[in-house]
Amino acid sequence: MLTIFILIFSCLFFYFVGYRYYAERLDREVIQPDDTLTTPAVGQSDGVDFVPSKPLVLFGHNFASIAGAGPVIGPIVAMHYFGWAVTLVWILIGNVFIGAVHDYLTLMASVRNRGSSIADIAERTMGGRAKAVFAIFLVLAMLLVIAVFGVVAAKTLIAQPQMVFPTFAIIPISIALGWFIYSRGANLLISSLVAVAGVVLGIYIGFQFPVILPESGLMGLSPLMFWFVILLIYAAVASVLPVNILLQPRDYLSTYILFGSMALAIIALIWVHPELHTPAFRGGFSPVQGPMWPMLFVLVACGAVSGFHSLVAGGTTSKQLAVESQGRPISYGGMLTEGVVAVVTVLLVSGGLYWVAPAGGGVDMVTLGFRESLESGGWILAYGRGFGNVVHQMLPFLSFTFASMIAVLALNTFVLTTLDSAVRITRFIVQESAGQKIDLFQNKYVCTVAVVFLSYLIGATDGWQKIWPIFGATNQLIAAVALFVVATWLMARNKPTKYALYPAIFMVVTTIGALAWQSYKFYTQPEPNFFLGTAAVFLICLALFVGYEGVTALRGRNSELATAPSGA
Repeated sequence: MLTIFILIFSCLFFYFVGYRYYAERLDREVIQPDDTLTTPAVGQSDGVDFVPSKPLVLFGHNFASIAGAGPVIGPIVAMHYFGWAVTLVWILIGNVFIGAVHDYLTLMASVRNRGSSIADIAERTMGGRAKAVFAIFLVLAMLLVIAVFGVVAAKTLIAQPQMVFPTFAIIPISIALGWFIYSRGANLLISSLVAVAGVVLGIYIGFQFPVILPESGLMGLSPLMFWFVILLIYAAVASVLPVNILLQPRDYLSTYILFGSMALAIIALIWVHPELHTPAFRGGFSPVQGPMWPMLFVLVACGAVSGFHSLVAGGTTSKQLAVESQGRPISYGGMLTEGVVAVVTVLLVSGGLYWVAPAGGGVDMVTLGFRESLESGGWILAYGRGFGNVVHQMLPFLSFTFASMIAVLALNTFVLTTLDSAVRITRFIVQESAGQKIDLFQNKYVCTVAVVFLSYLIGATDGWQKIWPIFGATNQLIAAVALFVVATWLMARNKPTKYALYPAIFMVVTTIGALAWQSYKFYTQPEPNFFLGTAAVFLICLALFVGYEGVTALRGRNSELATAPSGA
């Protein structure tokens, strides 16, 4: 019954403490949404990037873009090293008081600044130096995200060839859905049901006709590189298309896949209410990861707080928001929903897999062992097997393998949504920064090709594997910077800064602590990694720089810069 209690308590906490209390307080004291103001989507509508969206469709896009595989990866890794109880506490507290606040405030700051990115707003509130350093940092981080998610998705298509057809079938289905909704004025509910039926048919066809590439590869490329290139080409094309043609309907449709799988998982958890088989707490220090603080707080990003979300908020969501009052359910509500996914992930994996073989046997630990699954196939396999075991117990006629595939398909669909959203966002950042000085980079096609090519180099050369160990801290540093920028923006508008400033300080201190520990570990391990150790030190310097610039702006020394347009 502990599983049911945790699930219900978490949902009630997210809704009443988060959405009903804290979000309403933000609206009342800070944002004060005004539907009489013209949003960038309406005032700057261009039919490509600035396009007013239906609220439910935009919720789908925003949620699909921020979620990705993040709320699954982080909790699984964290509970492996520190236990499920402390992981859940950070998800609940971090989500409501830091993550959802971060998402909502960065969205509305962008909306009130003509749909600008958080880096562009940094220039107006913290100065040109902050904008230049932040923009370079963001582009490098985003290139890494694109490369890693492209490689992960490619590996999944190889490991699960049944997923190839449904993964790509959703593209034409989404285009058709968007055309019927926006060009033909079709009923959203009916159109959605037909589209979902098409996705289900695609899953069935995929299981009947798996696409297995020859080991020798195609067109001179290995199977991994072939799918990687195909995915990057798709992301490039999708990122320059008008958002209402593919991005909006595809992300909206993707939410049905995740919500469908999550609904199945929640019902199964309530029906089966499995015992939690993994440790609740494994101690305050992990021999692999280090001290619980700060490492737990950078391992669990999506689901608690993630800097990538601020890039989605200012990159795509703010350019599609029709009226300001829709910002709270779409952004704050979207982050709370991601928190639910993270909680369900913890319960599924801890309830569906085993830390040690149960007394009396009867459990194949090679298949259902938590640590065994992580070692053999990583977090994707662990999530799929945990999901599959719990759902199979509720529906014995549904094979364990098929149930596991449902979970993996949902994950892969969201990886693709994050992939092309990341390409579009990176292009915006390059256009806003480099495009101001070099006319060539004002061209969206040139920027897109440059972004995709550099991402290809990182992914194809395995360079991402050298950098990825410090990405968690890098992502949280982005969140800290975004919160500092929002605090200075609020100061310029004579609004309370505490809602952004206190979380910003916590995240900066936590990030510096994590990077300091990682740097020490990289330098002192038996075979020192001087590259990663130096990179961690560089990021510490960046965190200190951002903190200095933020404090300087808040003290009013740069008062002439703290005049960001309020839009109100």
